[in-house]
Amino acid sequence: MTEPRPDNQIERILVVVAHPDDIDFGGAGTVARWTAAGIEVQYCIVTDGQAGGFEPDRDRAEIPGVRRAEQTAAAQHVGVNKLHFLGYQDGAVEPTPELVRDISRVIRTVRPQRLLTQSPERSWHRLQVSHPDHLAAAEATVRAFYPAAGNPYAYPDLTEPAWDVGELWMMDHPTANHYVDVTDTFDRKLAALMSHASQHRDPDGLRTGIRANFARVATAAGLPDGHYAEAFTVVRL
Repeated sequence: MTEPRPDNQIERILVVVAHPDDIDFGGAGTVARWTAAGIEVQYCIVTDGQAGGFEPDRDRAEIPGVRRAEQTAAAQHVGVNKLHFLGYQDGAVEPTPELVRDISRVIRTVRPQRLLTQSPERSWHRLQVSHPDHLAAAEATVRAFYPAAGNPYAYPDLTEPAWDVGELWMMDHPTANHYVDVTDTFDRKLAALMSHASQHRDPDGLRTGIRANFARVATAAGLPDGHYAEAFTVVRL
């Protein structure tokens, strides 16, 4: 099992996900724990979620602005105030050299000691967490984690100095090796999720489902009844 570095050794964390709300579903409770401990967390959102939502009467040209605003509000619930929006097209993400470069630039700018992203491996048991954009954004992030961001000779057009992160966390990976008890921050996670109002047809049903899902994760982690947990796969260089 790969043990992460103790949080008291971490000053900065970067989260990279495909869409607005992805981090809030998978890891916002953990982010809230990190920020409460004094760790600076920043988000990098690859797309503006242009293909999401359940509002047929809304002008679709408004969606990128709506989703950026919702993600910004959601981030504030868990103590995150700095967000990087890359503006890629929702539904068309591929792990291109251009995307790896753009993520590497953010990594070199933020200089995190920990990087959190989605899983580049598909989960056949919960296919909805393996949206093609999730897989592609995660693959590009892993390529940026190693070797691109830390290689001073990769992407010579980047002016930011190379930076080795050292520790990668993945959400929704088929095989978890680390759990975080988020019982004390679960209400903040829910508040972040509810900030994405344009995405929720049944907010009450969502709350119920989220509670049940992360209670099951806590059970898998060996925590007592009444607890909630988030699951990750951790890799260290």
